[in-house]
Amino acid sequence: MKEISEAVFKKVKEEAQGVLKEAKEKAGEEIARAEKRQAEKIEAEKDKLLSQARGEAARIGAQAAIEARQEVTRAKVAVIARVVDKATQILSQGVKGGLSADLIRETMDGLGEKSSGTVYVSAAEVDVARNLVAEDPDLTNRIVEIKKMDCMGGVVAEASEGKLRVDNTYEARLEMLLPRLLPEINEKLFKAL
Repeated sequence: MKEISEAVFKKVKEEAQGVLKEAKEKAGEEIARAEKRQAEKIEAEKDKLLSQARGEAARIGAQAAIEARQEVTRAKVAVIARVVDKATQILSQGVKGGLSADLIRETMDGLGEKSSGTVYVSAAEVDVARNLVAEDPDLTNRIVEIKKMDCMGGVVAEASEGKLRVDNTYEARLEMLLPRLLPEINEKLFKAL
């Protein structure tokens, strides 16, 4: 009986070792699958975080580029404003010999070739205007009165009926010319940029 019992024990022991071996193999496979899933999950999370970081970096870079362009634009606008201010300042100091019979005639012609009216000039140019008109018979016949006005220079003509007014002052000319000159000023000042 001892022999049978030893043989049964040996057989049970072998089966138990086989079951244990099989269980260890299955457990190892299950652990390997779990480790693989965990690695895939970590990799997916890493990719997601990396993608988010790249997106944030791109957003920050784009924002910085926009801010840099805005800063350059503000600087350009400031420089152009200084140029315009300087031109206005020069005009406000008066252009020697700026008022001429031709300028007065051109302004009066804006009312109509033979129209009469009042001429307005800067306070500093009233006497000059009176002398120019006195020397020109056509202007003498067309200009009823010469008055002073607050301007940097130039001429404003107003029809006798008061229905038509032609502004040929430096301010008006500058205002009219600036939109056309700004692109050229911009190109000359900032061409190399």
